Amino acid sequence: MKIQARYSKSTEDKLHEPLILLLFLVLFSSYQLPSSAYTLPDKYFINCGSNINLSITSRTYVGDMNPGLVSFTKQNSYFTNNKQASKTSPALYRTARIFRQKSSYVFKIDRNGPYLVRLHFFGSKKLSAAVFDVLVPGFLLLHNFKLQNSSNTAVIKEFILSIPVSNFSIDFVPQGPSFAFVNAIEVFSAPPGFINDDDKNGYKGILSQPLQTIHRINVGGHTLTPKNDTLLRKWLPDDSYLYHADAAKGSRVLPVKPTYLAPFNQFIAPDLVYMTAREMNISTTSSYLSQEIDPYKRMGRLATPFFVDFVVDSDDSGLMNISIGPDSSSSVKNAFLNGVEIMEMMRESEFVKPKQKSVFVIVGPFLGGLVLVCIFGGSAPSNKMSQQSSPSREGTTNASPVPDLYLGLKIPFLEIQLATSNFDKKLLISKGGFGNVYRGTLRTGVKVAVKRSEPGSSQGIPEFQTEIMVLFKIRHRHLVSLIGYCDEGLEMILVYEFMEKGTLREHLYNSKLPSLSWTQRLEICLGAARGLYLHKGAAGGIIHRDVKSTNILLDENLVAKVADFGLSKSGPPGHTHVSTFVKGTFGYLDPEYFMTQQLTQKSDVFSFGVVLLEVLCARPAINPTLPREQVNLAEWGMFCKKKGLLDQIVDPSVKAQINPNSLRKFVEIAEKCLQEYGADRPSLSDVAWDLEYALQLQQTAVVREPYDSNTGASSLLRSSIIRRLPSITAEFYSDEMALLGEAEIGTVFLS
Repeated sequence: MKIQARYSKSTEDKLHEPLILLLFLVLFSSYQLPSSAYTLPDKYFINCGSNINLSITSRTYVGDMNPGLVSFTKQNSYFTNNKQASKTSPALYRTARIFRQKSSYVFKIDRNGPYLVRLHFFGSKKLSAAVFDVLVPGFLLLHNFKLQNSSNTAVIKEFILSIPVSNFSIDFVPQGPSFAFVNAIEVFSAPPGFINDDDKNGYKGILSQPLQTIHRINVGGHTLTPKNDTLLRKWLPDDSYLYHADAAKGSRVLPVKPTYLAPFNQFIAPDLVYMTAREMNISTTSSYLSQEIDPYKRMGRLATPFFVDFVVDSDDSGLMNISIGPDSSSSVKNAFLNGVEIMEMMRESEFVKPKQKSVFVIVGPFLGGLVLVCIFGGSAPSNKMSQQSSPSREGTTNASPVPDLYLGLKIPFLEIQLATSNFDKKLLISKGGFGNVYRGTLRTGVKVAVKRSEPGSSQGIPEFQTEIMVLFKIRHRHLVSLIGYCDEGLEMILVYEFMEKGTLREHLYNSKLPSLSWTQRLEICLGAARGLYLHKGAAGGIIHRDVKSTNILLDENLVAKVADFGLSKSGPPGHTHVSTFVKGTFGYLDPEYFMTQQLTQKSDVFSFGVVLLEVLCARPAINPTLPREQVNLAEWGMFCKKKGLLDQIVDPSVKAQINPNSLRKFVEIAEKCLQEYGADRPSLSDVAWDLEYALQLQQTAVVREPYDSNTGASSLLRSSIIRRLPSITAEFYSDEMALLGEAEIGTVFLS
């Protein structure tokens, strides 16, 4: 089974942070369920603002006015009867505890470990005006919390906290003249193994920070109420989350209850979650981050639920797309998803709103494994899941994600509708990580490319902002020009100059376009390199982070222009790298960046080296249909170079055109770019100079003397063509760019 996913966190936090992906799987077996030492505790379940004990879903919620069980700040609080709730909602929400000042509930904890903490809120017209914070020792759980459109629906905020033996307090802090309230509180110990906190997958310390549950989805099944769940949880059906409802097939996976192997148990997820699923199948050519899982190899038995966790990157789009499918090498062509659980992780905070709150997301998909697929057989259409239709969500969104600094670039939505004939499908050029790209014509007659964000896309607000900020400040003949943008309502639209000839990739393979000559390919590579090394002139430098053949566009004269700066990062002056979580496209990713999470300009150099091999060989960076040793172009190309077999992988359409010396130099450049360590790679300015020399070798008969060095273009250029030649270690700054007549450089501000 292959798991492929695109991830992001809530739009309320504008930081790229890692995600933790928990995968729960179940296989068929006759193995018996081991006895579990864990049972759902009796405490604490509190009915706030009441002296009445309520029996609900096998647990008794004790009134907080009864003495002895818990304590709270009585002098700052009072209770109220929620008359609106009494007619339409459970008895638990008929009373509430209200706080006018900072107040606390205190619980005596007699055992260390992870605890589930649930806060219940039901907003009447009176209570829905409350605005407040909720804190526990060291952590801010809720900030400026306010019920949104929930006057007839209970909102339950669930957290998982590691609590030591102590008097554990939950603080409610009203904001300004407002007040705080709570209808019910649950604090009870979690079952063993509920959250995996080892470092086998490169991340340790999950339980050192609170986890907040955002979604629980019963894939292929119905709503599960607390009465149906082993830990009193609620699971929602997946219908409103399916990206393509007709692309997923519902299945009944288990006709009987699943069985478990220790340490996994029925408290991780209830039996009913494992008993239904949906069949899914993703494209094997996807460039998303992927992970192969063989459930049978992991457990050695059938019908055995388990989970696997990962640490992955997030973005700020507010969406998470998860795709499940079979490994291309497997004879099994289906896979199953049983459930999804999503949580946020917050870092330690003071009792003030932090300037930045880092957020992690834990995703717990429950999947049917390979053996299940064998039993059902067949294949399923590609399916993607997203949070785009979340049934309940609190919080608000800013009217505009773009600072007023760029108002001069704003284009009204109506103008864009007119330019694209209301986004006519006939004008659709391509689909990408941000959304669809349309061809259009403004009323001034200017041809444009319009990139419109789509629900469920892998990129969102941060990429939108970054693209505008970078292209607003930097102009260059080898960078695609930004004409304007639109952010009306929920729209995020970018308008660029129209690139008549499309992407470089389209001219290399998998299209009916005429083949590029070798000279044209060299000129395109040189132009792209110049566009990329321009970043050195910007304040601190800019790292593109997603250099690939589809992000190199060609105008009507085949002039190359670098595009798509949504993932780019600025490099602080005087620093060698930027620490950031990995983003990019497999096949082009710098292995050093992937391993260390330290992004440098040499990361772009590696990616550009892969593009050079694409240009030479006219094949994708990753081709899973080829034999295993040939799948990765960078590895295969360097292997052939080492074995003297490079001529066997050169694009046949240009093989006869290439001057041997030009080929030798070109391959030398690619090899330098693809060095394992960034320190061994050339700068982009060096790459550009060497490419110019390879072009000269192709266009003129340059004779190489026996004593000539292969270390760089500077020693090989004839003096008659040298006008200003920096040393091999020279870097291009704005003054040198101006001499070349290439640059218009401004300061770039990136968050």
